[in-house]
Amino acid sequence: MIAVELLAAQNIGFAVISLLMIVAALRVVTTSNVVHAALWLVVVLSGAAAQYVLLAAEFVAVTQVLVYIGAVMVLFLFGTMLTRARIGTERDLNNSYRLLGIPVAGLLFAAMAIAIVSSFGDEELPSEPRLIGVPEISDQIFGPYLLPFWALSFVLLAAIIGAIVLARKD
Repeated sequence: MIAVELLAAQNIGFAVISLLMIVAALRVVTTSNVVHAALWLVVVLSGAAAQYVLLAAEFVAVTQVLVYIGAVMVLFLFGTMLTRARIGTERDLNNSYRLLGIPVAGLLFAAMAIAIVSSFGDEELPSEPRLIGVPEISDQIFGPYLLPFWALSFVLLAAIIGAIVLARKD
């Protein structure tokens, strides 16, 4: 009986977090302020970390927070602020192809749905979850991808230094 109640609580938590993520994702693409869009994206990425916590993958959740919210969003905000972009509403960025995005988004959604259904078909999840420890997860993430991870960190560092040099007043 306890397992059924826990599963119901997990489903309710998943639904609440998913709804929050959907609303925040819609606000990312509908807001006209770049900084507000970045902050709504932080909400979306935090929701993804919360979903990992629901899945009992705490290491992946902490990695999500550190890498995406901590590093990428800070880089995005630094880049926005250091390039002397206008803060606030920018009405002149809209173009006439705005309505074309809705059918294109629907087409991409349909293509992804068909790809997922055809890839997994009638495959079911195992009845007993296999718990994997932090060392196994870190070996799977950073083992084969350690060199690209380091290369990406140097590219991000170069981007920050470049933004600082460009924004510096001589």
